[in-house]
Amino acid sequence: MKNYLAVFFGKSDAMEAWKALPESERKDREQAGMAAWHKWVADHNGVISEMGSPLGKTKRTDKNGMSDTRNELCAWTVVKANSQEEATRLFLNHPHFTIFPGDHIEVMECLPVPGMA
Repeated sequence: MKNYLAVFFGKSDAMEAWKALPESERKDREQAGMAAWHKWVADHNGVISEMGSPLGKTKRTDKNGMSDTRNELCAWTVVKANSQEEATRLFLNHPHFTIFPGDHIEVMECLPVPGMA
């Protein structure tokens, strides 16, 4: 089995709409979403290599130094699968975008570093 990195994305306008929901509705959806997410983890525990985590604010560094920046990255996790398609299927109907305001999840193989095997 190979490792696959799943990166969770979300658009800022969807998050703004989420924040605009009435507090009681948002809290109910948060509870339902976390319950569904925990169920997803329990259902896939055998193939989760790294649980990952939500991602916070972003800093950028380049040849000009350091600056604040913004992107659509929300969270990450690593799963084991026999193929990229198999790994991607694990995230079909995931609560990230079926309950929470997430947009999509991208799945890519974690390749070995050349010369480090």
